Amino acid sequence: MTNKVKTVAEVVQTIPDGSHIALGGFAINRGCIAVSHELIRQQKKNLTLSQGVVGLDTDLLVGAGLVSRLIMGGGSLDRFGPVHCVNRARESRSVDAHDYSSLTICFRYLAGALGLSFIPVKSLLASEVLERLEAGSAAKDVQRMKCPFTGEEYLLLRALNPDVSFVHVQVADYDGNSQIHGARWENEEQAKAGRRVIVITEELVPTEYIQRFPEKTIIPAHRVEAVIHQPFGAHPTAVFQCYDFDADHLRLYVDHVKRVERVPEYLKTYVLGTKDHWEYLDKVGGLRRMNELKADRVLGY
Repeated sequence: MTNKVKTVAEVVQTIPDGSHIALGGFAINRGCIAVSHELIRQQKKNLTLSQGVVGLDTDLLVGAGLVSRLIMGGGSLDRFGPVHCVNRARESRSVDAHDYSSLTICFRYLAGALGLSFIPVKSLLASEVLERLEAGSAAKDVQRMKCPFTGEEYLLLRALNPDVSFVHVQVADYDGNSQIHGARWENEEQAKAGRRVIVITEELVPTEYIQRFPEKTIIPAHRVEAVIHQPFGAHPTAVFQCYDFDADHLRLYVDHVKRVERVPEYLKTYVLGTKDHWEYLDKVGGLRRMNELKADRVLGY
């Protein structure tokens, strides 16, 4: 059995400045928060981030000034409001924002996962989204064409192959076989499109457990470079069947980042002021608070 288990700090040390990083999850669900925090602690710069629907993890990295390009299909903090740092950066053009639909982001990952250089779609034709893409720096990644068989119009999307894909999962073994319970969004395609794939898992289990339910293995071990075992690694976002989102902390976060001058205060207190994710968890309430967030066995949240 291969043991691929590493700490988040060890993994992040291997990521060069200027990398294209894909983050799994969706808004305030299964966010790669432990990874985002460590990228900020190690001050990785000039990053390209891609994500189907951006959430707290991407907002943190943009707020910390580490991102130069965003490839995204919308985003929010769900009921807690917009992604303030992302929206400010897009409006001020301090990041190069490529705004797709979440569906076409998924198709771009799918092309990358299949080893194709592009994929044809009809989804964005006759849309303002496509007009904006063609008018900006994303124009090199989209191309209209006529079908050689029917004459129909198609849009070709360049494949997305991130340098590193991070996906937070509920269960993984030491070799990297990973289960994602509940909604997966584009995370499977995103992981398989990555040149390097890193999973962050809530539970680390023996391979014998994985073998009992082979149909549940969404990301197979041969795709995975490293496994980060970090319980509550997505806090304050939710992980289905593990824990709910932390509404109090999300409100606290929004209260800070809705004003640009208070973003450094949040980062200093909860990210730069903690040596790792365990210390962060202690600062936000420790075991008592995590226990309050544990998922209901029936509902999963």
